[in-house]
Amino acid sequence: MARIHSHKRGKSHSTRPVFKRAPSWCEYRADEVEALVVKLAREGYPPSMIGQILRDQYGIPLVKAVTDKSVLQILREHNLAPKIPEDLSNLLKKAERMVRHLEKNRSDRRNIHNLQLLESKIHRLSEYYKREGVLPPDWRYEPKVGSFL
Repeated sequence: MARIHSHKRGKSHSTRPVFKRAPSWCEYRADEVEALVVKLAREGYPPSMIGQILRDQYGIPLVKAVTDKSVLQILREHNLAPKIPEDLSNLLKKAERMVRHLEKNRSDRRNIHNLQLLESKIHRLSEYYKREGVLPPDWRYEPKVGSFL
């Protein structure tokens, strides 16, 4: 399946563990994993990075297999979940970087077009999160494209 707004078909990705239960070689208990997730969140790591750190440094292949809860569910229980979902906040940061670039390079037509595509993604994703109740219904993203055309 091709990515939206792209001519590529990426095949490179990590593979999730096959089994839905904790492997026998994983020596961490559910409460220890929860404590690690909360500790890493308090240090300022986003949920995706917490999963990578637990996988790479602690040898925990999948948090949900050990705790029966996702990283985000654990963060919500401890009131540490981000206000804006991580994928949407990453798109907002990218749009902000593109706008800063366009302030210096006003005639960069390719970047103007890519910013329009990115803002379209932001609008679609925000509508989804409003429908799901993750974002408040009055949340809005104000596009910054108009001033560069």
